[in-house]
Amino acid sequence: MRPFELRRAASVDDAVLLGAASPTAQQGATVRYLAGGTTLLDLMKLDVEHPAHVVRIGHLGLDRIETAPDGGLSIGATVRNSDLGHDERVRRGYPVLSQALLSGASGQLRNMATTAGNLLQRTRCVYFRDPHMACNKRAPGSGCDAMEGYHRNLALLGTSEHCIASNPSDMNVALVVLEARIHVAGLHGARQIPIANFHLLPRDTPHIETPLAAGDLITHVTLPPLPPGTRSGYLKLRDRASYEFALASCAIVLRLDGGKVDEIRIGLGGVATRPWRAVQAEHMLVGQPLTAAAIKAAAAVAMQDAVPRPGNAFKVELARRCIVEAIGNLAGEELR
Repeated sequence: MRPFELRRAASVDDAVLLGAASPTAQQGATVRYLAGGTTLLDLMKLDVEHPAHVVRIGHLGLDRIETAPDGGLSIGATVRNSDLGHDERVRRGYPVLSQALLSGASGQLRNMATTAGNLLQRTRCVYFRDPHMACNKRAPGSGCDAMEGYHRNLALLGTSEHCIASNPSDMNVALVVLEARIHVAGLHGARQIPIANFHLLPRDTPHIETPLAAGDLITHVTLPPLPPGTRSGYLKLRDRASYEFALASCAIVLRLDGGKVDEIRIGLGGVATRPWRAVQAEHMLVGQPLTAAAIKAAAAVAMQDAVPRPGNAFKVELARRCIVEAIGNLAGEELR
């Protein structure tokens, strides 16, 4: 780990000013914020991240979970994953989020990891995490050794000729189907970013992962209230039951009316370069009777644009089955 200066922000505004000293908030930032540190410290030890200044923000009062005026939820940036996953309001109103959080990593890591840190979690692609390998995300323009390398944990959706690294987060997949909004403080004031616009596709700039600029600090996340009768759930398929990233996962928000689908949102994890919303598959099901055949057809559509490689081609069928099982779990006896 390279030498760095640790600073303690006096306030959110102070943190923004300290962060703005960096030329970028993307790969190569010279200033990074530190809350739980479960990703940042790892990457600093691996010499993937080497900021000159690290700004502590864990003491700024951003660790509250509050009921919003509209009946939704406001989640502070430094709320611990374990606290959020076990919060009764989350378990009761947003079970998909609770289940996703509590399926992530290990109990020890969930006790340290934070909401904003999870939003900004970097890929676990082994080529990104090894400075001796070519990686356009870590070193723009250097190439991508993953293309002809080890593919098992890499993406099939949203890839480009420059990057096939998968987004590793469980929480982010749940936030996508909950249509969360990310609240950011910056040099030019506060703004909101819809979760659908927060994680960027790699295209030809895989090192630019979010719309955040230097000095931008996530302060909280808001979730809109779900209509009465809404069900939600998360299913994660992995090699072992704990401390393992998803090979494929599925987050579902579902509302039925008389056996027909009134609303459905389908999010996928483990198979894409960002938390993935299967919008076309959703459109196929809305307004239709919820049948096993209809779900299977929608699952096939959700993966029709997949670009598999030899090491991860099995994920196409795995993800399809994950979707079918996740929807079936929520539908129960109403599945025809």
